[in-house]
Amino acid sequence: MYNETIIYYSKNPFNKFEMKDYDVKHHEENEICWDDLIIYLKITDNKIENWSFTWDTAIITTACWSIYGESIIWMDINEVLKLGYNYIVKLIEDEVSNRRRNASVLALLTTRNAIHKYLQDWIVDEFDDVII
Repeated sequence: MYNETIIYYSKNPFNKFEMKDYDVKHHEENEICWDDLIIYLKITDNKIENWSFTWDTAIITTACWSIYGESIIWMDINEVLKLGYNYIVKLIEDEVSNRRRNASVLALLTTRNAIHKYLQDWIVDEFDDVII
């Protein structure tokens, strides 16, 4: 069962649209449950200025992305690259079952890989890199 925060954000996700003036766009899938997420980031002075997303995702993925996305506004991209599963747990104030853990961090993984693409550092993070 999901807590009230997850239910609210899954029904009222913020920034659900295809941003037109983005600096980087990235797509990821969760092959376990077939969640499909595309994110758009606007980056200014190495900080996340704005974000948006489009998706075909489960309740937990939608809610976690919306909550997480709000939290990274004006965060330095190098800080974002250090975030992992524990950051999501802190934001949603609840642990996620092992079965849904990948879904809960899909947005974080997608964001990190978008930043790697933006930096052109050729690093590709996997779920194991964010679930620590």
